[in-house]
Amino acid sequence: MQNFKRILKYTYPYKKHAFLNILFNILYAIFNVLSVLAFIPVLGILFNSTEKVSAPPKYNGFTSVSNYIQGSLNYKVSQLIENGGVEDALLLVSGLTLFLFFFKNLFRYLASYFIVFLQMETVRDLRNVLFEKYISLPLSFFSEKHKGDAISRITADINEIQASYLSSLEALVREPLTIILTLISMFLISVKLTLFVFILLPVSGLIISTVSKKLKATSLLLQRENGNFLSIIEESLSGLKIIKSFTAENSFIKKYNKTVNDLYRLTTSVWQRKLIASPLSEFLGTLTIVAILWFGGRLVLTNNSELQPQQFFAYIGLFYLILNPAKAISTAFYAIQKGNASAERILEILDTENAIKDTKSAQVKTSFETEIEFKNISFKYEDEYVLKNFSLKVPKGQMVALVGQSGSGKSTLANLLTRFYDVNEGEILFDEINIKNIQKHSLRQLMGMVTQDSILFNDTIKNNITLGIENKADKETIEAAKIANAHEFIKDLPNGYDTNIGDSGNKLSGGQKQRLSIARAVLKNPPIMILDEATSALDTESEKLVQDALEKMMQNRTSVVIAHRLSTIQKADMIVVMKKGKIVEQGTHEELISKSGTYKKLVEMQSLG
Repeated sequence: MQNFKRILKYTYPYKKHAFLNILFNILYAIFNVLSVLAFIPVLGILFNSTEKVSAPPKYNGFTSVSNYIQGSLNYKVSQLIENGGVEDALLLVSGLTLFLFFFKNLFRYLASYFIVFLQMETVRDLRNVLFEKYISLPLSFFSEKHKGDAISRITADINEIQASYLSSLEALVREPLTIILTLISMFLISVKLTLFVFILLPVSGLIISTVSKKLKATSLLLQRENGNFLSIIEESLSGLKIIKSFTAENSFIKKYNKTVNDLYRLTTSVWQRKLIASPLSEFLGTLTIVAILWFGGRLVLTNNSELQPQQFFAYIGLFYLILNPAKAISTAFYAIQKGNASAERILEILDTENAIKDTKSAQVKTSFETEIEFKNISFKYEDEYVLKNFSLKVPKGQMVALVGQSGSGKSTLANLLTRFYDVNEGEILFDEINIKNIQKHSLRQLMGMVTQDSILFNDTIKNNITLGIENKADKETIEAAKIANAHEFIKDLPNGYDTNIGDSGNKLSGGQKQRLSIARAVLKNPPIMILDEATSALDTESEKLVQDALEKMMQNRTSVVIAHRLSTIQKADMIVVMKKGKIVEQGTHEELISKSGTYKKLVEMQSLG
């Protein structure tokens, strides 16, 4: 129940709804019991065994409340029978019963009305806090997890929490109240019979709890498999072009079918065990009823018994009143066991420690003054070091280009500078301050990034350019687009800057998408620009437009450029040639050409890498 308690903490802000739900559930439970007790006089009239009462009873404290209520009702019925006949007495009791049933159902509706607010607001908050957690986690976390699994936790697991945990809340509040009030009434009618019931009920509870324990393990496997299922769909649709190009449709269909079959098997198992809760509870309840009929019947038939036939029938009615709440509670416990798996998966993410976080003494940096220094840094993603004892200085205002074969550590340097990852050894200094002592937000505000893959969002062109920037004037957005050589194609679109570019910008060409990425970086106007192979995926015509835009953007800025193509970096103030995480050469284009070393060989191949 520990997971259940932790999830319940998210309901605390909505105590008002919880209080109102409990209040109306109490009233519902009271009227629910009274609606059954009201039939005792009717049954007495039908059995012609209603005790005639000639004087109104006296109230002698809580212990005699049942006798007082029944005596008052019998007195009224007796008066009506004497004055107007049995029909008037029946009319009174029928009217009273209708009154009780009306308010019973009214209070039930009001209780459910307020629990809906509690459920929906809690689900909303859970989704928000889970999404915020995902957004705050470092990139290293997502290199180990499927995106489909994250989607599954935010959607399917949260839905399961709503269906299992939060939907069980009302049952766990209302049904115990009904059972308690019903048991009190049963005790007041017959102590012997109620004690007999107490012997039978624990046996039923033991059987139900044994079955429910097996449900949790299967539910956890189901939720994990659901994450795999969504991952396969996401990967297949994202990579459809490659799948078709390599005629790998059958391979992916087989992979998908296997996951669907596993999902079918686990879902069937969970539902089979969940569905047994209701019939099992009903059968055990019926078994108990039969035992009560046998034991209670003997009490009624005994000479000089205090238990009257109408009371016994009312007692049976009260016990039936317990059956549904007991069944609802057992179903709620099944649901909680089923929801436990989803709760574990959600809490696992919420409990994940973010290794890259601001220290308490981290300072806000609003400007870049002197230089960036990589000082004896070492870094590894898993077991092997990508960078080892690497050192490099990037002075303010200079363009430093990083070239080398794939896997030499170029992109890793960009990831470390932006603190997407942290170094294992050494330090990165920003104006002689370790970047771990600078607030991440302020550090990244000083940097702009353009990557090989133009990451755009299913939104308008304007919103993609102004990403992360609020209240930017249209004039500034257009100016940034002009610098990025994007304004010409944007103004020819049907809705100009308000045109939606589709999922990942699929309505645009590669060159157009890259120029939008550059416009976004230009509008941010940071002092430091990081270009990670920004032109490697473009055709010659697009490359010229993008290269021109990049040169405009890098003017009067400090730039770290990672490139494969010579055209991107030949004007760099310093070119750093890397191999297996180390610097093998560095200098200007002319200096490195004159050395006739690694750089010259790369240039002759016209492919820096």
